[in-house]
Amino acid sequence: MRILKRILIGISMVILAAYLGLIAYAYWPTGLEEVPARSLAGPNDQFIAVNGLELRYRIFGEAVPGKPSLVLIHGFANSLQSFRKLAPLLQDHYHVVTLDLPGFGLSAKPVDYTYTNANQARTVGALIRKLGLEKVIIGGHSLGGAIAVHIAVKEPGIAGLVLINPGIITTGVPAITQYLPFPFQRLSAKQFGDRAFREQFLKLSFIRPEVVTDEVMDSLMLATRSEGFLSGSTAMMGYYEGATEYKLLKDLRVPTLILWGARDRNKTPAELAQLRAGIRNHRVVEVADSGHYVHEEGAIESADGLIRNLDLWE
Repeated sequence: MRILKRILIGISMVILAAYLGLIAYAYWPTGLEEVPARSLAGPNDQFIAVNGLELRYRIFGEAVPGKPSLVLIHGFANSLQSFRKLAPLLQDHYHVVTLDLPGFGLSAKPVDYTYTNANQARTVGALIRKLGLEKVIIGGHSLGGAIAVHIAVKEPGIAGLVLINPGIITTGVPAITQYLPFPFQRLSAKQFGDRAFREQFLKLSFIRPEVVTDEVMDSLMLATRSEGFLSGSTAMMGYYEGATEYKLLKDLRVPTLILWGARDRNKTPAELAQLRAGIRNHRVVEVADSGHYVHEEGAIESADGLIRNLDLWE
């Protein structure tokens, strides 16, 4: 019994030491100085205060009567840079607004924000109203697609919905993450602040990973240098949500365009079929040689689909 007791004590001490080591690593300084987001902004970046949060956004194309306003929401661990190819191709036909969600890009990263899809949707809805946008088509990629569904169902004045390989049936985030104890949220945030990890993570979702250039990574990693990145990202990692937005589709009343990368490794043809079955008034633009980031790998085809289907919003 004494031997067994010593073994158990030894194992416990090793586990405790490893756990304390994780805590130390999680809070060990990264060496990156966080600076105000505006100091990292480019010439086309604009900022607006929404519900006490400063959000970054960009505009492509003029707002003229009758021209739809297309608001595009990026996916997880990304920013408005995700639409750098698509948005300029649409500006003659749409008044395009791209934005960084709270917690991402150069938008504010508060620790006391509720980082749920529903609350993110309320924030984007407030942005739309503050910008005075009319005939709004709300679009979103992956996580952004889930947020866009909330907006299309709950916000007034939305004329249409664009879903880009949306995360409303599956998210790709393991459910076990909701049970991970302290300090794993901080470790996850720190990991996403590492350029090599972030680049590898992003490239896994591309059929042609060469699309993820150094310039793309430079733009994406600006977030890690912005004020509040590590603390805000840690807070955000504490919010786990499964794919629950599918049940909202029964309340969807606006026409919907689905942009679908046919070679998405995480989303199957069966998921597309389920989406189509759940949405009454919809059309599909399927891009054969694109993966999860169809709007980047197939930007021309995606833009063509959005332009050809302008009559959907009439």
